[in-house]
Amino acid sequence: MKALITKRSIIIASASILIALIALVSVNLFNNAGPVTGFVNTVTQPVRALATTVARTFGDIFAALYRYEELEKRNEELLRTIARQEADFRESRALAEENYRLRQALDFRERRPDFTREMATLQGWNADNWSHSFTINRGYNNSEIKVGMGVATEYGVLIGQVSEVGATQSTVITVIDTTFSAKVFVGGESETTADGTATAKGDFTQMRRGYLLLDFIDDDLIVLHESIIVTSGQGGVFPPGLTIGEVVEVSNHTSGIGRYATIRPLRDLEAIQTVFIIIDFENPE
Repeated sequence: MKALITKRSIIIASASILIALIALVSVNLFNNAGPVTGFVNTVTQPVRALATTVARTFGDIFAALYRYEELEKRNEELLRTIARQEADFRESRALAEENYRLRQALDFRERRPDFTREMATLQGWNADNWSHSFTINRGYNNSEIKVGMGVATEYGVLIGQVSEVGATQSTVITVIDTTFSAKVFVGGESETTADGTATAKGDFTQMRRGYLLLDFIDDDLIVLHESIIVTSGQGGVFPPGLTIGEVVEVSNHTSGIGRYATIRPLRDLEAIQTVFIIIDFENPE
């Protein structure tokens, strides 16, 4: 068996050498591929075509990968640029907002020179479903703040009233808190009607909606939708002319006696950042 395999190997090798010699001679004698070479080319052409296609495909893949890496690098650079621009925008917007608040505070001071006020910053809201209040960074050690003082915005909008005073922090109830109450007029600061007064007060149901009530309305007092509610100064608790909100609805009590109205604060209470404690004021009452 071994001799037979060896003999077959010798025959195959000899045949291969012979075919190669014939192809070489054919090329040299006929100056072309010759019949044998042509036959070999014909037989191997599909393989060579496939190899060419595969090579071209891999070339395209490598080129695409290279372009993808370049695009990824460029994308990372763009993201870093956008991040820097966003940071610059946030900083400039914060500076613009601070500048606007300071200008408004100056305008408020010029309009109401009778006020002695002190700026404070909100530090956090108090988590209590039964009240609506926040904490400010002023107390008896770093200000003249006292319980009962009014708290307003730079626009002269009444936000609430100081309810507790600590060493360096105090609590302020807002105008929608259930314990808030103030005597008010109906009408803007320059068009207040003196035909009568009413009481703006907190109400638990309305507090959950972000509103407060206008109640105990004098019979002669005209109250309409979008009427502006301002403090009257009566009682000496709050200075006159501070805006509280606007009327959104007027209704009759279920008893049939008297009216009440729903007030929407003019200031978005949840967006408060800086407030002014009214330390002292002149009351013409």
